Amino acid sequence: MKTAGRIGYWLVALALIAAILVSLNYTWSQAILISLVFCPCAILLEWLMPKAVRPIQKVYVALAVLMLAILLLILLHCLLWSPFMKTEFWRMLEVQPVLVNPVFLGLVMAALALGDNAWSKWLERKLAAQPRNISFYSDRKTVTLDVQEIAFIESNDTEVRLVTRDGRSFRNKTRIGQWEAILGEGFVRIHRSYLVNRAYITSSSDDSLLAAGHTLPISRKYRNALS
Repeated sequence: MKTAGRIGYWLVALALIAAILVSLNYTWSQAILISLVFCPCAILLEWLMPKAVRPIQKVYVALAVLMLAILLLILLHCLLWSPFMKTEFWRMLEVQPVLVNPVFLGLVMAALALGDNAWSKWLERKLAAQPRNISFYSDRKTVTLDVQEIAFIESNDTEVRLVTRDGRSFRNKTRIGQWEAILGEGFVRIHRSYLVNRAYITSSSDDSLLAAGHTLPISRKYRNALS
């Protein structure tokens, strides 16, 4: 459902950008084609920004994605200008100044990236609110829990410990990496030994966080996963 929701978001975004381009005297076919440049660049911006730790790195990422978008737009227009393209659709076009304006491009891509991020988080919260039961073995017994009852999972070499929001604890032999895949995006890996339910994180610092009354360590490798 989340994937379908994100696809819907980008289809709407494409339509809105295409509508703006039509107002700049592009045909709908050309506008849709050109608008396809914006979405991958915005997704790239959204993906790279959390990986940039220092402010100067974020500036470099923004400039690199901006230059990529401008180059792709110019290249696309060069193809539209090609003398080998004789049909009406490929008729000679001039690059509209607004499409190579860094401020305009930056605002559009930032809005798309922030919108997608906010929409994804809303979908995540909505899906997390829906009951989802999971069954597993603990001490030779079958235990069934609502996924949202699990506060965090701790790995202890040969087994893991599932801790619920009300303090109950269950032992299980499934590896923490497998639990991460099973539980999905509502849970975040903060350490090689800890997987935490985002819903129960109440505070965090550079090296630890508080979840369901427990203080858990955050390793440098997984620090950016919380952003």
